[in-house]
Amino acid sequence: MPQTELNPYPTYWNSGVEWLGGVPTHWKVAPLGRIGRFFKGNGGTKVDETEEGVPCVRYGDLYTYHDFHIASSRACVAPDVAATTYTPIHFGDVLFAGSGETIDEIGKSAANIMVGPACCGGDVIVFRPRVRADARFLGYATDCQPAARQKAQMGRGFTIIHIYGNDLKSLAIAIPPVPEQTAIVRFLDYATSRIDRYIRAKEKLIALLEEQKQAIINEVVTGRIDVRTGRPYVTYKPSGVEWLGSIPEHWNVRPAKWHFREVDERSQTGSEELLSVSHLTGVTPRSEKDVTMFEAVSNVGHKMCMPGDLVINTMWAWMAALGMARQAGLVSPSYAVYRQTRGSRLSRDYAELMLRSAPYQIEYKRLSTGIRPSRLRLYPDVFLRIRLVCPPPEEQSTIIDFVNRESADSDHASRLMREEIAALKEYRARLIADVVTGKFDVRGTAPALPRPADMPVADLAET
Repeated sequence: MPQTELNPYPTYWNSGVEWLGGVPTHWKVAPLGRIGRFFKGNGGTKVDETEEGVPCVRYGDLYTYHDFHIASSRACVAPDVAATTYTPIHFGDVLFAGSGETIDEIGKSAANIMVGPACCGGDVIVFRPRVRADARFLGYATDCQPAARQKAQMGRGFTIIHIYGNDLKSLAIAIPPVPEQTAIVRFLDYATSRIDRYIRAKEKLIALLEEQKQAIINEVVTGRIDVRTGRPYVTYKPSGVEWLGSIPEHWNVRPAKWHFREVDERSQTGSEELLSVSHLTGVTPRSEKDVTMFEAVSNVGHKMCMPGDLVINTMWAWMAALGMARQAGLVSPSYAVYRQTRGSRLSRDYAELMLRSAPYQIEYKRLSTGIRPSRLRLYPDVFLRIRLVCPPPEEQSTIIDFVNRESADSDHASRLMREEIAALKEYRARLIADVVTGKFDVRGTAPALPRPADMPVADLAET
């Protein structure tokens, strides 16, 4: 990007909208309900992916598959089915996800710039502007950080948060002249694409380091390599588990219920430390993380866990969102908490290492059930049937020491890159918010930037 300093506009007026603040004098401010109409999407949410047909955007597509502010579809439906069952969407429409679980998901919006026939399924809210506007600008403006926070306040529900068209009518956006909208889009497309490329490069490096670490873990927790010698064990025996194969002769393999039992203890006061369960960091205090999940009004009734308990995020077990608790605290009522049995010889650190390894992740996904890949659930009765390998306690300690020693450098590098990525994502979000709300004037910068692709302006007549 040319090194041009971004400056504010010459003059502003008070918009009267708290999250917008002052906007450039020649801009307008209006709630969406005054500049367009809302429609409820109809049709199914589960669509078979086909190579030909009418693209169909589902609510999950809006926060899973699209390129930030542009709506896209991973599935098509037959033209005759789309015409009779699904809601048609037009170029220039803005689509909102009608439900979600995090601040980033609830009311997630994106502009439809598909020029051919397209449709949407249920739980999608369609906004059709009556004014002339750049569709991509509307995508940015309705999905920027301040707008997302406003939509989050409109949501209703507990685990799954819902939002409706009548709620979104009050979402106010700043509206510059159309040529200026196009300049803003040109600037943001260019700036965010550069940031995204850098983030993707960092993510690839992290993935390579993690792949290298996982390869080591997979070998040692399944007994392919004896860490004391660097060679395979002398003798092996069949494990009785097809995906596990043979294990060292002196190891044992038993169902998880031999080592763990489910516990369901609930908080009476909700005053205990709230914990988060992540596929990256295991079980950690929520206060130490930047979590976007909605917090309950009260933590009374949340599940309690004790040090040494295994906590599994039931819906994300297939991504290894689990860990052994290091402290007492509270977790979501929808999580599963397991306590080690007296007869178990699994150490806390070895159990976590094994249960988060790739072979077990594959097994969790195979045994989980659900209507969507991103919402598969691993229920307790199923988990307790999974067979776990258990070396002698002294070998478990040796394996842990070996993995820690071998992965120390890569873990440090990954941690630094994750911090960089978090900072870049925050900068990206802040930049978008500042530009679409008029805090910076990009009119002089945008014309010098290369444009990814020409895109017509949505000119929608009032209906």
